[in-house]
Amino acid sequence: MRIQVHHSTQYLYDSPVFLEPHTFRLRPRDDGAQRLLSYRLDITPVPAGRSDCLDQDGNVAVEAWFDHKLTEWSIESEFAIETLRENPFDYVASTGMLALAPVYPESVAASLAPYMESSQPSAAVRQFAASAAAAAGGHTLEFLTVLNRRLFEGFGHEVRDAGPPHPPEVTLGLKTGTCRDLVVLFAAAARAVGIPTRFVSGYEAGAANQEKPNLHAWAEVYLQGGGWRGYDPSAGLAASTRHVAVAAAADPRLAAPITGTVRGSARSEMRFALAMQAGA
Repeated sequence: MRIQVHHSTQYLYDSPVFLEPHTFRLRPRDDGAQRLLSYRLDITPVPAGRSDCLDQDGNVAVEAWFDHKLTEWSIESEFAIETLRENPFDYVASTGMLALAPVYPESVAASLAPYMESSQPSAAVRQFAASAAAAAGGHTLEFLTVLNRRLFEGFGHEVRDAGPPHPPEVTLGLKTGTCRDLVVLFAAAARAVGIPTRFVSGYEAGAANQEKPNLHAWAEVYLQGGGWRGYDPSAGLAASTRHVAVAAAADPRLAAPITGTVRGSARSEMRFALAMQAGA
């Protein structure tokens, strides 16, 4: 599938502020699941300097710094991409992956440790994970499918433009959440049964048909033999050609499209617009 996106964000302040250095994670990945055809990122006013780099999780990022105060600034990104993974299950999982908890080679397990580390899950989250594991007969791939479907079918789905995701216990109690809330709960449940999981931010082709399209979030789990594989609890499906991954990290804050702070005292407003075209 070929997907084109034009994404703009504008920040307005009622008095001048100074921008501290900012990190921009808006360039889609270019890997076995998607081929980036074109990309541009414009920041206005032009920063004093900018540097393309890889962040701590291997995401392509731009670090930009500024040298004067301002009352407004904007970011505009545009890309065309071809998604390639028609079959999200086009792999053979290693024997150690078949049953919960999966067993990873020692060297691989060490590199996956950041995607397993989290605060001790609550009793409610552990019980939620255990229930899905029992329904899956203790099988890893079945567990992921059951967990994904339960979050899709058993929870309400809402939109919240700003703010961090809710803790997993909050979403579990409310039985409703945004895409990012559901991903954090998915990750907590998957980690509770020994599956390395990370948070992914990006775009989903269905946004092309929405009145007010927005960014999307889903989870990726690491399976020896298949690598990182996506699961979208907002759709109840494994991620395939409809998903465009931009950034992934163990901590959702490290996959955010734009991060940084401002120096000064001012009321702020953020405006954004997203246009998408998707087709064969």
